[in-house]
Amino acid sequence: MTWAIIAYPEIDPIIFQVGPFALRWYALAYVFGLIGAWRYCRWLTQRPPGLITPVAFDDFLIWATLGVVLGGRFGYILFYKPGYYLSHPLEILTIWEGGMAFHGGLLGVLVAMVLFARKQKINFLNLTDIVCCAAPIGIFLGRLANFINGELFGRAAEPAAVPWAMVFPARMDPDQIPRHPSQLYEAGLEGILLFLVLFGLVRLGWLEHLGRLSAAFLCGYGLARLTAEFFREPDQHLGFILPGATMGQMLSLPMILIGIGVFVWSQRRAR
Repeated sequence: MTWAIIAYPEIDPIIFQVGPFALRWYALAYVFGLIGAWRYCRWLTQRPPGLITPVAFDDFLIWATLGVVLGGRFGYILFYKPGYYLSHPLEILTIWEGGMAFHGGLLGVLVAMVLFARKQKINFLNLTDIVCCAAPIGIFLGRLANFINGELFGRAAEPAAVPWAMVFPARMDPDQIPRHPSQLYEAGLEGILLFLVLFGLVRLGWLEHLGRLSAAFLCGYGLARLTAEFFREPDQHLGFILPGATMGQMLSLPMILIGIGVFVWSQRRAR
């Protein structure tokens, strides 16, 4: 049975295709996310304390790209589908079909920042404070791409309680039931709201307190993801890792704890 709720806006994941080459919204989300984050990072370097030059981020863009793509892909393989990709190793390369994990991308970028900070002889936390403020730009665009792809949709929703519930096309959701558009929830929480909170903290001078913005990002993203996961359908091949807890929530809890630890350290250092 199909309900007449809000119609899912059918957007072809492929913008255009010429022979074997296909330009996808998913790829554009990464491209514009990285470019937008790069430009924002350059702007942040011009605010106090100004310990990193804008030119440094011109060099870091390549490092960040490799960290996001390689970390995101291998994180998805490791956290979500290790057995499948062991059996189908060639599909590891099919990034354009989706299959990227934020927590893997975060680890990839952290490795890139450690190596880059050592090479450029800059403070690691000065770098992370700036990069964390820009990260929600890419997260927001990535969640919109998830929505266009019709992947990572939400749990079943009662139309009377959730009038914005959507019925996703059968090719995406064979059950054809009204669901939360959880990709948009995540775009709003992990992208727009988190960006605005961090921007506000920058205006309050938190860039001058080493590690504090990094802590705010870790806690903010972790809380946003924990909340959004209550409305997101668990991965079919994983289900709930613990009663009522998804893989995304399990991976977000350490982020919150580390964020609290970094904030406490920053406070003590300031004293």
